[in-house]
Amino acid sequence: MSVRRLADEQPASFEFTPENKAWAERELAKYPPGRQASAVLALLWRAQMQNGSWLSRAAIERVAATLDMPNIRVLEIATFYTMFNLTPVGRYYVQLCGTTPCVLCGAEDIKAVCRERIGEPDHVTADGLFSWTEVECLGACCNAPMVQINEDYYEDLTPGNFAKLLDDLAVGRPVTTGSQIGRVSSEPVGGLTALTTLYGVDGRGAASAPGPANDQPPADPDASAAEVHAKAEEDLPIQKTGI
Repeated sequence: MSVRRLADEQPASFEFTPENKAWAERELAKYPPGRQASAVLALLWRAQMQNGSWLSRAAIERVAATLDMPNIRVLEIATFYTMFNLTPVGRYYVQLCGTTPCVLCGAEDIKAVCRERIGEPDHVTADGLFSWTEVECLGACCNAPMVQINEDYYEDLTPGNFAKLLDDLAVGRPVTTGSQIGRVSSEPVGGLTALTTLYGVDGRGAASAPGPANDQPPADPDASAAEVHAKAEEDLPIQKTGI
């Protein structure tokens, strides 16, 4: 694991907004007396969201004071988990998956677009819009290569559609999350090859006659079990005896 340090330039102070302070009080009420430290991850995440998606030293210390924890204990947690950003990030924070499936499917080309359009990893563009970093597997291997931007996944990327995605975000145009080539979920690019009577070839609906109407009574499980048992009895071979 790489060494993670706080940013050199730090704001002088941090205070939760009244809304977030009320949220924190509700969060602490979930825990028994003396166990409020269990809320440290939740409060750090809330502080990060309030602080423009990164944690300052003042924010970490505010969480520590709220939970009556030593500053160093909360600092240990903030520097351990990579979900916490210790330096400022762009308004659109691009996390690029750099593990094997994505690399095999073209992640290096997506990384080249990041370097060309945004700069080096952890660099924030002059307009404050973008920054990027490389991360470990984000769990969308079927739709590689992919990135996470803020809270959303963007999958099936090519240098072309990824550059367009960045352009659209920069000027505020609507963007489509998920697959950028129209794939449904994680289904095959060429369409389904199984269960097509249930979901259709494109995965968006049934290709054959609709199923039972919603007003049909549910099947009796006992009756169904009895029918299966009776059918099994019929299929048994007849054993001849010498009687």
